[in-house]
Amino acid sequence: MAQKKMILDLDTGVDDALAIAYAVAAPDVDLIGIVSSYGNNLLDVCAENSLKLLELLGQEDVPVFLGLPHSSTSDHFEVMQVSKDIHGDNGIGDVDLPAPKRPLEEMSGVDFYIEAAHKYGKDLIIIPTGPMTNLAAALKKDPEIAHLIGNVTFMGGALTVEGNVTDVAEANINQDAKAANDVLTSDLPLTMVGLDVTLRTLLTKKETQQWRDLGTKAGQAFADITDFYIDAYYNLDIDKNGCALHDPLAVGVSLDPSFVQTISLFMKVIYDEHNYARTIGDKDRLNEPNPNVQVAVNVDKDRYLATFMDLLTNLFKQH
Repeated sequence: MAQKKMILDLDTGVDDALAIAYAVAAPDVDLIGIVSSYGNNLLDVCAENSLKLLELLGQEDVPVFLGLPHSSTSDHFEVMQVSKDIHGDNGIGDVDLPAPKRPLEEMSGVDFYIEAAHKYGKDLIIIPTGPMTNLAAALKKDPEIAHLIGNVTFMGGALTVEGNVTDVAEANINQDAKAANDVLTSDLPLTMVGLDVTLRTLLTKKETQQWRDLGTKAGQAFADITDFYIDAYYNLDIDKNGCALHDPLAVGVSLDPSFVQTISLFMKVIYDEHNYARTIGDKDRLNEPNPNVQVAVNVDKDRYLATFMDLLTNLFKQH
């Protein structure tokens, strides 16, 4: 058993699937649970995707908890067509995986966060790669956890580049900008892995072919899932050179911060109509000591990709 414990908070689409694989493969951390979110698909679909992928990777003992089904400022959620175009109608590249044997947990994802924070303290790493609705709700229910959790490394936001929903808004933050602001302006120790670095970190069909060549169920499935994503990037003119490793980069950085260069800031998220979901430094706190957010602005993409491929390929060999 590793000393460090990780919870993934996923709206399980394609790059979230790769984040699960990275967390499972990493030798220096135990994946103790997944909290489901809405985003790339509906909450229930995302939760079932996580269970399916865990079973594909031989991780039937990892529990999956339901988070909240919509943002903190709305009463429902509908999947955007662009999400289906990028991740497939089922969220995982329209690849059909067997129905999971393990049921979802009865405990809520919010309560699981609180329980784990009190149990593991500084050894707990949380990786939100969708909206931050669940983590914000946990902070509201038990503010003390902001001082217990060791590290929150989230995929979201954009500081030095444009957003991917509007000129200023990145998709995960855009789903629930108020929740994101609640998290960023809390006392939690945070690392922001945003579009600034994830768009530099690309995977191509050259890499997915290596998984396909393994001849295993996991290698085949993950190659199919990821190729759908690579094709979507090409066809939608997001990037003709490959797909961005958004969510698995956050997992990697949480375990090895030296993958990225960061700047330290107090951050906030704008959630009024003007510049909605913009992640930006808080000018009112510029002279305060000890900022709580490390914002990744550059990445050692070659070393990261080599580590990513080594971990995932060895994992897929076994399943």
